[in-house]
Amino acid sequence: MISVNGVTVSFGGFTLFDNIAFLINPKDRIGLAGKNGAGKSTLLKILSGQQSPTSGDVSMPKSCKIGYLPQDMIHQHGRTVFDETESAYEEIRLMEKRIDDINHQLETRTDYESDAYSRLIEEQTEIYTRLDVLGASNRNEEIEKILKGLGFERRDFDRQTAEFSGGWRMRIELAKLLLQKPDVLLLDEPTNHLDIEAIMWLEEFMETFNGAVVLISHDKTFLDNVTNRTIEISNQKIYDYKTNYSHYLVLRQERREQQENAAKNQQKIIDQYQTLIDKNRAKASKAAFAQSLIKKLDRMERVEVDEEDNAAMYFRFPAPAHSGKIVLTVEHAGKKYGEKQIFKDANFIITKGEKIGLVGRNGEGKSTMMKMIAKKIEFEGRVIQGHSVMMGYFEQDQEEKLDPKKTVFETIDELAVGDVRKQVRGLLGSFLFRGDDIEKKVQVLSGGERGRLALCKLLLEPYNLLLLDEPTNHLDLRSKDILKKALIDYEGTVVMVSHDRDFMKGICNRLFEFREGQVKEHLCDIEDFMKLRKVERLNELDLDKKVKTEAKKVTAPDEKSETEKQKEAEQKQLRSLVKKTEESIEKLEAEIKLCDEKLANPDEYHRLMNDQAFFGKYNQLKKDLEKEMQKWEDLAAKLA
Repeated sequence: MISVNGVTVSFGGFTLFDNIAFLINPKDRIGLAGKNGAGKSTLLKILSGQQSPTSGDVSMPKSCKIGYLPQDMIHQHGRTVFDETESAYEEIRLMEKRIDDINHQLETRTDYESDAYSRLIEEQTEIYTRLDVLGASNRNEEIEKILKGLGFERRDFDRQTAEFSGGWRMRIELAKLLLQKPDVLLLDEPTNHLDIEAIMWLEEFMETFNGAVVLISHDKTFLDNVTNRTIEISNQKIYDYKTNYSHYLVLRQERREQQENAAKNQQKIIDQYQTLIDKNRAKASKAAFAQSLIKKLDRMERVEVDEEDNAAMYFRFPAPAHSGKIVLTVEHAGKKYGEKQIFKDANFIITKGEKIGLVGRNGEGKSTMMKMIAKKIEFEGRVIQGHSVMMGYFEQDQEEKLDPKKTVFETIDELAVGDVRKQVRGLLGSFLFRGDDIEKKVQVLSGGERGRLALCKLLLEPYNLLLLDEPTNHLDLRSKDILKKALIDYEGTVVMVSHDRDFMKGICNRLFEFREGQVKEHLCDIEDFMKLRKVERLNELDLDKKVKTEAKKVTAPDEKSETEKQKEAEQKQLRSLVKKTEESIEKLEAEIKLCDEKLANPDEYHRLMNDQAFFGKYNQLKKDLEKEMQKWEDLAAKLA
């Protein structure tokens, strides 16, 4: 379908690609991989025709239609959401206009036997065929389906696009692209402003999309679910893997190990040649032999080992200050903006050490709840902080609130107090701000750099409650993994909003879902929650179909209702969590028993009596057991 032939891109004495070539086939699902700055976005621009290569070319059939969604775009205003989305059908409108013109000519002309009359009929047939392919007859239904899939409500259709945030306007652009049914979709970070349900819908859409897709994403789960091929850009070359992202990582490591082994073997041969050359070049009788070896070395193509980008931030959250067992109590909390009720009557308790996830569609109140907990806005009901709670708050647009005129060093140094001030340079170094980087002004930093700097501020105090609203925005996959590990190891309490399923997996095991003005608790991790939501959404779609077709199906006596099915799914989740908790309790009890046996032995006791690490671990095991027992009681009560 599309052929990239010997493409080279150079600028300012720097070469981004050097003579790369590959094919994009129909129905390919390609994920572009490579470190920041490798040229992924540049490659998409070249494929879309928005940028020309220094040499080489991109060839494709004239009929091939490209749909390109850039990371940053200019949005049009002055239209409603529906009208702006309908502008995607510009081709249909032009063809309909042409059909009217042809029909008028066919009605008024009398040269029925002429070639010109025959050509008009042929053109009319071709246009009707094309209109049928583009779905002209049901375009309103298609627009509604796409917009609703991307998170818009029907009441949003008549609102002006200017009323929506940049993220929602990006969804409109994505909807327009999908409606145009291009042969090739080029998507640069399409999930950046999508909530989890919209991402899932986009994944399902990709399954039935007939064209090819080339995309860039930092969402590992999205890449794994959508792509079947990964093209890595590394050291000005490309490496093509016929697999998804996770498997590509394994294959890439194997490739690098093979390169290293080949390079070592080659170096042994080079060393042997060099020894023979040094030994024989001074001897007249062996000079010709030495010269032949020198020529062999000159002709030898050196094995290159791919440079590995090991630059990654590294940090641990400081040990949290002590707090009471109850960290947050939310009672009958709600929020209105004017006449619009976002949610109401939220009630829950968060205890020390819990890691909570707030989930739901955009606009349902997740970030609003974070602001309520942080006392940033007025609200209904009560949010009560527990004893000695020290709260650190990372807002969704935290990086945008940094002072652009300050340097990286000044941003952190002005907030640091006490002993932390002596560690500012080291702290910044762990977030990849090294050497002259710390003197850069915030205004010249990339989105990822500003995100890292904003995260760095959370390490300046020993907070025991972290509120994190989309902390992974602009972070690359490696930085996400490091932040995830730091949060798993963090001993304090976390309340988090994130649309990155892979990031939330393993951190949060209790979720609060914001949906249709209510806040509902789910005692499960993100994977179990997504399974439940998928079942519910399929049920909703099934109900929609029944309403549209007005089918009157009599429910069989033994057929379970949707409510019963949902309740069964929730009970299954609870039983699974109870089992996990029981296994955790058994493991902790076994470890405590071993410690007790050591303390019961007089010789062991005298040996351990000054071992602070042992007693620290012993006390922590008891605390963990108490926490797991309380969790088991809560789960058992819900299961009853």
